[in-house]
Formats: sequence, C-alpha cells, structure tokens
Amino acid sequence: MLTFVMNEKEHSRRVDSYLRNLLPTAPLSYLKKLLTSGHVQVNDSVPAGADLLRLGDRVTLKESHRLTTLLAGRRVGLDILFEDQWIMLFNKPGGMPMHRAAEVDDRNLVDVGTLLIRGRGEEAKLRPVNRLDRGTSGAVILAKSPSAAGMFGRFVKEEGLDKLYLAVVAGELSGEGTIDEPLEGKESITRYEVLCAGNGMAVLAVAPVTGRMHQIRQHLVRIGHPVMGDVRYKGYPLPASFPGFALHSFRTAFTHPATGVHETVCAPLPAQLQELCSGCNREAWSDLQSRIVDLRVITQAEG
Repeated sequence: MLTFVMNEKEHSRRVDSYLRNLLPTAPLSYLKKLLTSGHVQVNDSVPAGADLLRLGDRVTLKESHRLTTLLAGRRVGLDILFEDQWIMLFNKPGGMPMHRAAEVDDRNLVDVGTLLIRGRGEEAKLRPVNRLDRGTSGAVILAKSPSAAGMFGRFVKEEGLDKLYLAVVAGELSGEGTIDEPLEGKESITRYEVLCAGNGMAVLAVAPVTGRMHQIRQHLVRIGHPVMGDVRYKGYPLPASFPGFALHSFRTAFTHPATGVHETVCAPLPAQLQELCSGCNREAWSDLQSRIVDLRVITQAEG
C-alpha cells in the first residue's frame, strides 16, 4: 500500500480531486474504478469521491503495476478540483488571467487548461462557464465542449452558483453584516462574516447574493475595508511576490444540470494567502483551519 498524509495544500480538497492531481494522465474511468473497488482508503475507510479531506488525513492506495506507471509519469500542471465528461473546475492561481490578454502574451487559464487535456489525447477546447478576476484565486468552472458550455451557461443564468469567498481586508471589524448597495444602478447584495481579526487586518467569509462585476471588491471598499493587495479599489499593497490580491473563491456548490447530483467543490488556499491569514491572528486562524470546510454564510434572500 502507498500512504500519503494530507497537508495544508490538500486540506478541504475532494478525494476525487486528490486522485486527479496525483494521477493527472489517468482516464476518468480508472479513477472511478479505484474508488468503487475500495483500492483507495482515507483513514482506513473507503471514501466517496466527493468526501472532503482534512489536515492529517491518511490516504492509502493499493499498489499495482498500472498505478506505479501512472505515478512515474505524472507531471505538474494546474490544480484540478473536479472533472467529469462535461466540465473541469480549476483552482486558479492569483495573478493568472482567464483569457489571453490583448496587450500581453501571458499564461492564461483557458490556454493552459486546454493544453493539459490535449496532452492526454483529448481533442477539446475549454470554455469558461463563470469567471474570476485576474487577481482572484480559487475555484472556477470551464466546460469541455460547446454543448456543455451552453448547458452550464443556461444553468448559471437561471439557477446561479452557491459561492463562498475568503477575503483578507484592511482594518479590524467583528460580527457579520450585509452590504446592500447598488452597483452601476443594479441591485447588489453581499453578505459577510468575520472569521478572525488582528494586526490591522481581518479574514472574512464572503457570499455574493447577486453577481455584479467586481462586486465583492467594490462592496468591501465601500464599508471601509478594502481587500489587501487590491490597489484598484484602495487596498494596501502586498509584497511583489504575492500573486494577485487576497480574495479567494473557496467553495462552489451547484446541482449538476446533466446528472442532477449536488456537487460541492472546495479550493485549498494558496500558501501565501495561508501565511497572510495566519499573520492576522495565528491562534484564531490555526483553530479556524480545522473547521474551514464547514463554513456557512447565508447566500439566498431571506423570507
């Protein structure tokens, strides 16, 4: 048996995401077989693919010639949070654009993701279902085909996604609140809860009820607590080595329009964002990490 112990990079990741990244060239059917056959265990129990991993969990895999070959051939690529025949969810790095920008020839999520799956022999071009700002890290959905893009695009427009962000903001505050301020003349509502605060900063769980452009960033600066590193909206600068700014799309939940299965996908925090959160209040953040997968912020309108 091969044993792997989960660290901060894997904390809150789905089991099927861990297998996908451990064996990036393996067919989806092989990964599913590993799970259904019981050849994968977490803490000596057989998990479901959607189960979330936590710090210190032990993942064991039954050794085989095929598994050894796939492990030997693995290569570092994008962090895949979820994949099926229709879509992929990536943990987008902060600072990486969704598309190639007109003014620069830069690495972007669509092109790099497309190269990744074509490297497996799949003839597909990825298309964004939803988008994240260049400076924002975390979970984002890309479709594998025009039909999947249409299906998920309609779903997002009609049903929406249940999304929870983590943000590190300037200034200390406490409790929870709702920001109800129109943006560009349209109703815009954001709910937030303070998770920990200290050293002139606060870590927030943020849930956008509506989906306006730059909504979270604009709403937080309007209450006097801009996102750290978001200089466009008056955020205090972070070191040049910090990719993007301190806003992370942590959890995305949706009912899959093709399968009807309710999926919850969490995106582990980047290492530098982990450091920033810890610097806010080390003891409080350490305690919070163990229960971060259970965070709840109401996103739907009340009543």
